[in-house]
Amino acid sequence: MRSHLRIPERFSGTKGRIVSLAVIIILIILLPLVANNYVKEVITNAFFYMILALGLNIVIGYAGLVDLGYAAFFAVGAYTTGILTKAGLNFWLTIPIAVIFSLIAGVVIGGPTLRLRSDYLAIVTLGFGEITRITARNLKITGGASGLVGIRKPSLFGYPLTHSSDFYYLFFILVVLAAIVAFRLHNSRLGRAWQYIREDEDAAAAMGIDPVRTKLYAYMLGAVFGGVAGSFFAVKMTAVSPETFAFTQSAMILMAVILGGMGKLAGAILGAMVLVLFPEVFRTIGQSRQLVFGIVLIIIMIFRPQGLWPERRN
Repeated sequence: MRSHLRIPERFSGTKGRIVSLAVIIILIILLPLVANNYVKEVITNAFFYMILALGLNIVIGYAGLVDLGYAAFFAVGAYTTGILTKAGLNFWLTIPIAVIFSLIAGVVIGGPTLRLRSDYLAIVTLGFGEITRITARNLKITGGASGLVGIRKPSLFGYPLTHSSDFYYLFFILVVLAAIVAFRLHNSRLGRAWQYIREDEDAAAAMGIDPVRTKLYAYMLGAVFGGVAGSFFAVKMTAVSPETFAFTQSAMILMAVILGGMGKLAGAILGAMVLVLFPEVFRTIGQSRQLVFGIVLIIIMIFRPQGLWPERRN
């Protein structure tokens, strides 16, 4: 007997995406078994930028705000973990402390400035990033211009995390967790409030949404992503330097979000991957790879101004 049942197109498309995602995850898990240390380090660095891009995407993509000093939150997490681990505290116990300090940093930058808009907000966030870097460079507790060195690598259930494969899997797990949190936020009531503010702040206020408080939540949650990423960065590199958190770092993270597509979770991940992998693929051409990379970015912005994987807006 012939069946007349048909599978709705949206369900078949969802099934295809699930299968594709499962294949990608399996390949990522198996990659360290065949890749050398160089490849694993590059992919781990891409994972790291994915976490930062997902955090900044909450601020820029979801809420439509401007942040040119996002590396400051990354610095807060890195220095908090670096200082506490050198003082003898277990790495895993430093993470909630780094989260708290990152939240405080988000409130400090967001509270007084979120009534500003456009260029004024951009200038304030840029200044905050530079103030954080310069402060870290001049404080004794942060190691001054030399930074912190000799940060101990962590262990998990008695197993020391020292090999490149260990941090590869650790950062991959962090990306998965960050993506889940970002996805849930985007589809939550708070996420919808961010989208309303992004599209029309005055209309959102007329609907009963508190723009300042709602935007502050975006800064705080974005700061948490940056702080956690900074904590793991510190123990992976075993050193933290003020120059790591220069404006160029914030610009790189911002570029990843814009390149992938602001407001799109998958876009932030794709943008970070392209930003890290492209220069490495063309490393054989020497310094010219930066020129080629810049030309490719210009071409993408001309023909795909909304990013490689833009958010669909009704």
